[in-house]
Amino acid sequence: MDLVGTLRVLVRVVETGSFSAVARERDLTQAAVARQISQLEEHFGVRLFHRTTRKLSLTDDGQVLLGLTRPVLDGVEGLEAALGRQSASAVGLVRVAVPTTTGRFLVQRLPALLAGRPGLKVELVISDRFGDMIEDRLDLALRVGEITDMSLIKRRSWTAERIVVAAPSYIKRHGTPSVPADLEHHTCILHNVGSDSDVWTFATPEGPKQVRVNGGFLANDFRAVRQAAEIGYGIALLPLLEVFDDLQSGQLLSLLNGFPAPGFPVSLVYPSRHHLAPRTRVVMEFVLAQMQEVRSSLDLRTGHAAPA
Repeated sequence: MDLVGTLRVLVRVVETGSFSAVARERDLTQAAVARQISQLEEHFGVRLFHRTTRKLSLTDDGQVLLGLTRPVLDGVEGLEAALGRQSASAVGLVRVAVPTTTGRFLVQRLPALLAGRPGLKVELVISDRFGDMIEDRLDLALRVGEITDMSLIKRRSWTAERIVVAAPSYIKRHGTPSVPADLEHHTCILHNVGSDSDVWTFATPEGPKQVRVNGGFLANDFRAVRQAAEIGYGIALLPLLEVFDDLQSGQLLSLLNGFPAPGFPVSLVYPSRHHLAPRTRVVMEFVLAQMQEVRSSLDLRTGHAAPA
């Protein structure tokens, strides 16, 4: 019996509460997972689970073994990381919670990561509202706003920029605004999320400048606002992630680059633990690399370094 591998199965069964979920993660049959748990029970001479038709629950002996297992696995993962075996060990499922805009961005890029790692699986949990990471069985999460949960480890924080964009067809018809005040004379597309949706704020040499914009199209979804901009209806203020691919292709143009709009804080976090599983670390570094690519592109447009 592969004791370390079987102990990893035990931990995942407890975390997911299901033999079938672990079987799907590892491309095994449910019977094969149950057999590994039975091998553990035989090896230690104890019963690990109370089994009913509805759920699994650990016995007292199972709780003791689980408590002893986690430090052992953390130590093994630390050895693997120290010996440079992360790439070879990047197998299994990683659940990543991301906001809607980030989810749409990563969907276009994750296949490139997975193509080179056949044993790796990534599940995007796409939502603008996140609960408890442990309860939701999340390995990583991108959180918008300040992190107040002290049980979470913050891998990195940055500012998610917003930029003003328009389609080339709109600029051809109506010209390019050169300063924020020019927006008062343009048709703008509003992301309608509150009473101040029609007030856009910009940094200027004289300090923050607020401009009240006008337009007949409003939506509470960034994608709808972007689509209206793409067809040339007007000018939009959107997160850089939402429009990154359109800027690369030329479908949208970046405007007022010398007058940045306030962004919002974003952090990549994970549950507190001594070591990350190699598969989780690989996905985390991939996500961070994608975010850095986006922010580097902003540096090139504005000539300023984005905040770390």
